[in-house]
Amino acid sequence: MGTTEPLKTRPLSHPFIEIMDTTLRDGEQTSGVSFLPHEKLMIARMLLNDINVDRLEVASARVSDGERDAVRMVCHYAESVGMLQRIEVLGFVDGHLSLDWINDCGARRINLLAKGSLRHCTTQLGKKPDEHIDDILRSIDYAEHLGIDVNIYLEDWSSGMNDSPEYIYHLMDRLVGTPIKRFMLPDTLGITNPLQVIDFFRKMCRRYPDIHFDFHAHNDYDLAVSNSLAAVLCGARGLHVTVNGLGERCGNAPLASVQAILKDQFQAITSIKENKLNDISRLVEEYSGIAVAPNQPIVGENVFTQVAGVHADGDNKDNLYCNSLVPERFGRSREYALGKTSGRANIELNLQKLGLELTPEQMAKVTKRITELGDRKEIVTQEDLPYIVNDVLKHTTPEEKVKLISYMVTSTYGLKPIASIKVEINGNQYAAESTGDGQYDAFVKALRKIYKTSLNRTFPILANYAVTIPPGGRTDALVQTVITWRNGDKIIRTRGLDADQTEAAIKATLRMLNIFEESQEMEDRR
Repeated sequence: MGTTEPLKTRPLSHPFIEIMDTTLRDGEQTSGVSFLPHEKLMIARMLLNDINVDRLEVASARVSDGERDAVRMVCHYAESVGMLQRIEVLGFVDGHLSLDWINDCGARRINLLAKGSLRHCTTQLGKKPDEHIDDILRSIDYAEHLGIDVNIYLEDWSSGMNDSPEYIYHLMDRLVGTPIKRFMLPDTLGITNPLQVIDFFRKMCRRYPDIHFDFHAHNDYDLAVSNSLAAVLCGARGLHVTVNGLGERCGNAPLASVQAILKDQFQAITSIKENKLNDISRLVEEYSGIAVAPNQPIVGENVFTQVAGVHADGDNKDNLYCNSLVPERFGRSREYALGKTSGRANIELNLQKLGLELTPEQMAKVTKRITELGDRKEIVTQEDLPYIVNDVLKHTTPEEKVKLISYMVTSTYGLKPIASIKVEINGNQYAAESTGDGQYDAFVKALRKIYKTSLNRTFPILANYAVTIPPGGRTDALVQTVITWRNGDKIIRTRGLDADQTEAAIKATLRMLNIFEESQEMEDRR
């Protein structure tokens, strides 16, 4: 890279940084991810309205008929709400083909994919630099004829800055002055580190000070977020992100992490509505089938959960273990885990949320029991706590409002599983049958049928289902099933333990329904 000059970044004057989300294009290149047209529309609507991204790259041109339908749906919606100029489609330097495809879909902006390194230009295209540039100029002229705005990707730009900067400067010199709105600089192979990004962006911005540059990071070395910040420090006006960091290979820069670091570490201004970041994460997780890691910053299940008792004690006294990443900022709340390291302070905070107060002697007994459960690797949720308290203190077990009288599930090769159940709810018995995609699915659908047809009531939505099977290959080992349910804004997480996975899930479901009925009764009293 040569000798690096002393770092001179732009003044810290609270710059505005444009955010372009490319979950629906680059994020869909994640292995195994393919969004249906209506799923693309739902994600696009949330990103535009609830998250308020500045721009949305929704597809690559000419991929498939299904992709054409999806882009048409998104463009039709965006136009109806006055946001069509935020919709962008990646297109290729292929004469009129990509531009006609994009025009037919109703989009008005192309992100033209050009070659940002000499190697890509001469080896992949088999063209001399000026031949490629002439093709780009012809595409720009045709886009102008169609009334389509042009941004341009310099694909493999980071390699080009390493290996052939003269090629990049020649390309830029010929394209500056054309109607191109933004020059988008990708680290296509994810090979740079923040020092290189600083060096490369400083050179580009010094040579072309009036150009709007975007940076597009990939996460191969786990540096996508750091590299994005480095680009902003040295002049990038826009950043490309994806929800949950989806993308090819190791993915792209995650939207939530980039937003947090821009605001907290650089005091930059963006259009993003932070309190909806968790909602878009959950939606994309559901549609993509790619689970968010529990420790993923901002949106991971565990990132606002304190485990150590000393941390809970410090938070209880003066928020000693809190930072700027306050969970309420992102539409979430802080939790205190229950387990062998939680200690008295964690348990006290959880009991306070439940409105329970114990004597010191009772607290010691409950703490001991939770520690014992943690030693056995059993998960203890806040919803488990009243049951543990009643068990440890030998109180009468709370009356069950929902009881399983009997059930039968059948599974036959070639046929859908069938569940026949009888339950007692608040003293009345009900029966129902249903088929499902699995034994547990059939059981839950039968329950839903009872709640809908017999009780005329809603049933909580299953948000997550996790099964833990101890290692060792024993077929009779206890299976732990933890199910997360959503009832409006309330989250209920319950656990079932049994040698049979379906039975464990059913136990967790019945515990959830008892909590659900108890909360409904309390609301009715109010």
